[in-house]
Amino acid sequence: MNEKNKDIFSRIESYYTDYGQRAKELKNEGIKIIGYMCSLIPLEIITAAGCVPFRMRGDVHEPITKGDINLETIACPFYRSCFDLSVKGKYDFLDGSIVAHGCDSMARTYAVWKYTLDLPYSHFVNLPHTISESSREFFRAGLNTFRKSLGKFAGKEISDDDLAEAIGLYNENRDKVRALYELRKPDPPIVSGTEITKILTVGASLPVAEANKLFDEVLEELRQRKESPFKKVRRIMIDGACMDNIELVKLIEDLGGNVVVDTLCNGTRDNLPHTDTGNDPLSALADRYLDKINCPRTYRENKEQDLQKELESRFGDIGFFARESKADAAILYVYKYCDPFGFEVPVRKAYFESIKLPLLYLEDEYSAGTIGQLKTRIQAFLEMIQ
Repeated sequence: MNEKNKDIFSRIESYYTDYGQRAKELKNEGIKIIGYMCSLIPLEIITAAGCVPFRMRGDVHEPITKGDINLETIACPFYRSCFDLSVKGKYDFLDGSIVAHGCDSMARTYAVWKYTLDLPYSHFVNLPHTISESSREFFRAGLNTFRKSLGKFAGKEISDDDLAEAIGLYNENRDKVRALYELRKPDPPIVSGTEITKILTVGASLPVAEANKLFDEVLEELRQRKESPFKKVRRIMIDGACMDNIELVKLIEDLGGNVVVDTLCNGTRDNLPHTDTGNDPLSALADRYLDKINCPRTYRENKEQDLQKELESRFGDIGFFARESKADAAILYVYKYCDPFGFEVPVRKAYFESIKLPLLYLEDEYSAGTIGQLKTRIQAFLEMIQ
């Protein structure tokens, strides 16, 4: 590894450990930082406004204390952790926060966030739960309201050209993420799941142009690996919601599995779909965030009432990535009180069974304190699939 690329991985480690480091620097330069927690937030609009979207993350090593004074304990533990850190001042550099109607924990507690943190700017992005022409029209109108609202706060009118430019930057970003995933296909993979988790987590804390540059430098270094530094062992897929800490992935890899692919919110499910270009940018954004992101919070009607077609329609992306990565087994990882994924567990299990992929289902708190319990179950599962 040459010194330049060694410095890249040192910076990634620094940005991962001191999360928000770069955002604080940009804040001091007078740039507005807008926090968000869900992949359904249209980042292109934030970037087009001249602001920096910053993906807030929790901390599995930090007990939730102050946050529980204002937020009920039956809310999603990931969401509660983000709120707890915010109340404790971790994200004091934010100029605003945006909450999407991604789940009940987000939608029902938006007012708590807004009035407790009292940031200069806040906005609720309301997404329909069904996909139809009327849903798209409703969502496009909502995005236009968001564009005007954020533009007023940022002191800039967000033009269609601004949006088109931002769409291009994010499409480039998604191409680079896909290139990173390509390096996981060899057996053994060129890059570990732990490394990918850190890289993508850090990327979500940077301006998109900086993230693109960082990904380019990472790809340059990884492509210089003449042979994989990892052993040829069982190839594991992780399915579930957001995973912004390395603990679970590292545990699986320490126990003798290679995490080679995922269908997570901050992984393939939400990172890879492109936004169409060449037409009305708001309509294209409405289509991407409503239809192209296959989140369980969005209902897709099955008119034929055929279970197998229903499974393939809703979870075909899982099967595609499992086949593409030659996964040997999967782990479905769901946080306690996660309503969109929790309700889908039975039918997700049915899909994994239909594609004959061995599955371990884990329901967990967003806490490093449960790692010991998970270790026993994961170790037994890996031994079972040998």
